[in-house]
Amino acid sequence: MRLNRLMLAMREQLTIEVLEALVGFDTTSRNSNLALVEWVEVYLDRFGVAHERVPDKTGGKANVWATIGPSGVPGTILSGHTDVVPVEGQSWSNDPFRLTERNGRLYGRGATDMKGFDACCLAAVPDMVAAPLTRPIHLALSYDEEVGCIGVRGMIARLERAKVKPAACFVGEPTEMRVVIGHKGKRSFRVTVHGKTCHSSLAPHGVNAVEYAARLIVKIRDISNRLARSGARDSLYDVPYTTAHTGVVRGGTALNIVPDACTFEFEFRLLATDDVGSLVDEVMAHDVGSLVDEVMAHARERLEPEMRAVDPAARIVFEEISEFPGLETPASRDVVGLAKRLAGRNEHGKVAYGTEAGLFALAGIPTVVIGPGSIDQAHKADEYIAVSQLEACSAFLDRLIAYSRA
Repeated sequence: MRLNRLMLAMREQLTIEVLEALVGFDTTSRNSNLALVEWVEVYLDRFGVAHERVPDKTGGKANVWATIGPSGVPGTILSGHTDVVPVEGQSWSNDPFRLTERNGRLYGRGATDMKGFDACCLAAVPDMVAAPLTRPIHLALSYDEEVGCIGVRGMIARLERAKVKPAACFVGEPTEMRVVIGHKGKRSFRVTVHGKTCHSSLAPHGVNAVEYAARLIVKIRDISNRLARSGARDSLYDVPYTTAHTGVVRGGTALNIVPDACTFEFEFRLLATDDVGSLVDEVMAHDVGSLVDEVMAHARERLEPEMRAVDPAARIVFEEISEFPGLETPASRDVVGLAKRLAGRNEHGKVAYGTEAGLFALAGIPTVVIGPGSIDQAHKADEYIAVSQLEACSAFLDRLIAYSRA
């Protein structure tokens, strides 16, 4: 018993040491993550673990794919991202890129989202190696999750071509170690309205880009209200219907100038029942045409003709920012039962935020989301993860190792 307690204490200390190292790398999505990747590779080399870089096209960022256990056998993926959101404009009590402990909490950017999970997985590597495993455990550490789940797609493309696919994937986003079987998909756009400027005293001679942008934003809001009233429902979500949201608007220079340009950004977060196929150009259950097509049609058929009656060069341009599919894993799937056994839980749920899980599922890999920490702490100043959450994740991994050894 004393030896077991000592081993647990050693694992906890290693987890914190690894987390301290990971938090120390400023892997905000705009930056390279290669310094962190190199650190992980050196760490894996210490234990003789085979690993591979999957770089982006520039060579400035990379995923890490590592396998412990036999090849050619279906195993389990532990998936985590390495990038974090910015800290600018936030008031931190301590350096956000230096792990700080206070009252059983570990503070630092990414501590919860999601370097805490990454650290738990890496700290479990020595036990995985020593097992030995009869079913492999794969570590999938990605880049640029926070800006559209970009990096993981390169790893998934390789998995789709593999002769033997993993049997399960656990994406370790913060769920407080609850089993999550679904999340919404997302599609976001940047819209630029090009109008015609003039002095505000001659406003009818111009095309006010801000006003036309506002009319399109109102259309998006009307769609959102319709979805709230009569769209598909899923009671497992806190917000049980598809939503639309405009988050950024920029336009105008002075009150006495009719603005000739305005840019805004909007998104749809879609239930799986609305998220048919790839989110693009599909017929939805409750509407004719896709939501995005409806917005674009309003711009093309209603707004642009009015604008061009004043200036033929006036136009509205849509630029897709990001998209990722939702996750909808049936509760009856084996991966859900396995996750519940490993977590020691019987319940499951769904979350509104997006993850890489939907991409793994589209590749034919049964996937759930489960990881330490609370999403309530993510993206905030003084982001933290409780040590007790790291312990719960480590217990989950211990059970996974035992399962993969059987």
